[in-house]
Amino acid sequence: MIGSLRGRLVDKEPGGEIVVEVGGVGYRVFVNPRTLADLPEIGNEAFVHIHHQIREDSQQLYGFATLAERKCFESVIGAHGVGPALGMAVLATLPPDELRHAVATDDVDALCLVPGVGKKTAQRMVLELKNRLEITGDEGSDLGASPAPASSALTDVREALNQMGFGPDEIRRAVESLEGEDTSTMLREALRRMSR
Repeated sequence: MIGSLRGRLVDKEPGGEIVVEVGGVGYRVFVNPRTLADLPEIGNEAFVHIHHQIREDSQQLYGFATLAERKCFESVIGAHGVGPALGMAVLATLPPDELRHAVATDDVDALCLVPGVGKKTAQRMVLELKNRLEITGDEGSDLGASPAPASSALTDVREALNQMGFGPDEIRRAVESLEGEDTSTMLREALRRMSR
């Protein structure tokens, strides 16, 4: 089992595949866009944490910038019906802290921002990941004293931004640690952030 790779980065494809040469052997590794952006230029030394998936007919390597990301990915693909491609999409949309927060606060709409995840899949993932992810008691504490209304308003803001045609990454950045009493105030703040 391969747990990590350190070697010379010899190829970096925009689609998310890299090749790391270690001891004369080039390892093909699939990475998400965030990890891809964090990697050095071709020819430099790179280090990635690896999830090594072995199946009867193939072996795949999935690379992550941090150990927390790799552990999160392994928890996500452990959920029923979630394969590696969807697991990579989840982490590309929601970094580990945001994913844990979404699961801890039953924020199904945050998971619906992941391409290929519908309402039912998101609900099932929230249920399954509650037991798989390391969720501490303070994951939902930043929602304030009344988590239900804030969470509901946040859901409405996400939905409104989605309807306006904004992409998952833009929406995630706009609503990050967004606070407010009502949907319209929060939506105005999110739009103000986007216009910067």
